[in-house]
Amino acid sequence: MPLRDGFGTGFHIRGQKPFILDDYSESEPDVAVVIRDYTDHHPSTAVLLVEVTDTTLAYDRLDKAAAYARNAIPEYWILNLCDRCLKVYHRPSHGAYAERTLLTAGETISTLAAPDLRIEIAALLP
Repeated sequence: MPLRDGFGTGFHIRGQKPFILDDYSESEPDVAVVIRDYTDHHPSTAVLLVEVTDTTLAYDRLDKAAAYARNAIPEYWILNLCDRCLKVYHRPSHGAYAERTLLTAGETISTLAAPDLRIEIAALLP
């Protein structure tokens, strides 16, 4: 995965594993980039969460985005396989993301936590 190349040793990339949002909910994002500060529990903070979708777009865009924003996840991506694009969410505030960007297969992105990493959107798509 292109994300693995850009994060240093202080980060861990987890795939489809439990992630604690708050005292009442747990999620299993498709990809979570977390800081390696957990040992005996599931992580509860992340620098980036990614959902890959083809049939759950509305749920990922509405419910999960709101939950992630409420829990101050600084960056959330939805990789939309049907439309071959990446929706990027930044700046969580009051249960919503203040900034949303749509990127297509011909574009590139970098993450807030690894700004020197350039990822081609096409490399994320099957």
